[in-house]
Amino acid sequence: MLAIATALAGCARLPPPPEKPASIAWTQPEATELGRIAAATAPNARFSGFRLLSSGEDALASLAALADRASRSLDLQYYLMRDDASTRALLARVRTAAERGVRVRMLLDDLNTTGADDALLCLARHPNIDLRLYNPFPAGRGSTLTRMLASAHDLRRINQRMHNKLFVADNAIAITGGRNLGNAYFVQSVSSNFVDLDVIAVGPVVRELSASFDRFWNSELAWPLQALAAGEPDCSAQQRAAAVPPAGIPVGALARELDDARLQLVWAPAAVLADAPSKIASEGDPERSETIADDIATLTGLARQEVVLVSPYFVPGRRGIALARELQARGVRLRVLTNSLAATDAPIVHIGYARYRHELLESGVELYELRNQLGAARSHLGSFGSSLASLHAKALVIDRRLLLIGSMNMDPRSAHLNTETALAIRSPALAGQVVRLFEDVAATSSYRVEALADGRLRWTGPPGTPTFEGSEPDAGIGTRLLLLLLGPFAPDELL
Repeated sequence: MLAIATALAGCARLPPPPEKPASIAWTQPEATELGRIAAATAPNARFSGFRLLSSGEDALASLAALADRASRSLDLQYYLMRDDASTRALLARVRTAAERGVRVRMLLDDLNTTGADDALLCLARHPNIDLRLYNPFPAGRGSTLTRMLASAHDLRRINQRMHNKLFVADNAIAITGGRNLGNAYFVQSVSSNFVDLDVIAVGPVVRELSASFDRFWNSELAWPLQALAAGEPDCSAQQRAAAVPPAGIPVGALARELDDARLQLVWAPAAVLADAPSKIASEGDPERSETIADDIATLTGLARQEVVLVSPYFVPGRRGIALARELQARGVRLRVLTNSLAATDAPIVHIGYARYRHELLESGVELYELRNQLGAARSHLGSFGSSLASLHAKALVIDRRLLLIGSMNMDPRSAHLNTETALAIRSPALAGQVVRLFEDVAATSSYRVEALADGRLRWTGPPGTPTFEGSEPDAGIGTRLLLLLLGPFAPDELL
C-alpha cells in the first residue's frame, strides 16, 4: 500500500485543462412549448413563478415531466447522482429526450462518482449528451481509497466541492433546491428517506439560473468525462437495461398542468444568489464576490420580527452566535429546525452543532431537532411508511415575507468551501407555506430542546413520546461515545 500511495502521489496531478467547446443555455426559450406555457401563465414579465415541492414523489414526477416535454435543451447540475431505481428511471427519460434531438448537458461533482466511470461513459456515448465532471480527482478512480491516495498532495482542492442542484428544461422551467438524484431524496428507499424541499421556477430567474450553470459548465474545473475516464466501457448491461421499460414514474401535478397549458404558481419578484466557480480555487478563503454566505447573513440581520431557519447541518460558529444575540437584543424571534443525532446522515457534523447548543439557547433561539421517525401529519412530505427520516431541506424565512431556498447549509463548509445556489423570493404566500411546514414538522416529528437549571439539556417530543434529559435521544451509545471522543479534535471548518 505504501508503494502504491507513493506512486499515485508522485504522478497524480491534473494536467492542463483539456480543450473543450464552450456553450451556453438555449437562447430562445419563448420559441419552445415550455417557454410559451410559462409566458402565457405570467401576470407580467418582471415576476417569476414558483411552487414548492415538499413531497419527494412530486419532485421526481416534476423532473420527469420536464424531461418528457423539453424540446431543445436539458441542463443538469448535481452534487450527487445515485445509481438506483429512481435515478435510472429519470435518466431513461433524459436519454429519450436526447433521442428526439434535445441537447443534454450534465455536470456532476466528481466526489461521488467512484466506480461509475463506465456507466457514465455509456450514458455520454449518445451524440446529444455531453457529460462533465467538476473538480475531478486525477487518478485512482476505481475506489475511494485510491482516489484519496492519489490526491494526498492536493487535499485543499479536493476538499472543496460543487454542491449545487439544478435541472433546467429549454431555459424556460427549472427545478432547484436541496435534492440530489437518488431514491432517498424522492422517498423511494425502504430504509431511510430525506425530508427535503425543492421549488419549481419559471420566468426571469430561470435565465439567471442558466447563466450560473453556464459559468460552471465553461469553468476550467469542469472536465469532459472522456478526458478523465480511460478505456473502452462495457455497455452491454446498460443496453440490456435500456431494452426493458424503466420503472414507472407516476404522473404528477406539473405534467397535468403542462398538458393543460396552465401552470398553478405563485408569482413574485425574486433573484438568484449563486457562488462563483472560482470559489473552489479560493482554498477556503473566498472573496465576498465569490460567495453568497455574506449576502444571506446580511439579509438575516435585517429581520425585524422573526427568522425561521431549516438546515440539516447547522454549525453556527462564533459569527452565528453573535447574530443570534443581535437578533435577540432587537426582539427578533429565531426558530431553528435541524437534525437530531439519531436522524442525521452525517454524525460528525453534529459535533459542530452540539458544541453551540447551550449558547444558542441562552441567546433565545428556539431549537427543534427532527426525530428519526416522523409523526402522523406528514402526507405533504411523501409516503415515508416505516422508513427512518433525515432532514435535508435548506430554507430561511425572514419576517414571513422573504424566502431563501436552495442548496446551502448553515455551516462553514457551505460558507467557505462548497459552491451553492439559492433563490431569494419576496413572497408572503410562499414564506407562509414554509413556516407552516416548519411548524407542522416541529409539532409532530421533532424534539424541542431546552436547557435545564443544572446545565443539562432536555428533549421534549410530541404528545405520547418520551422525554429525554442529559442524553441525545434515540442515538446508540456507540455513536454518542464516538462523537464525545472526536469532539475536541474536530474544528468547525472541517465539518
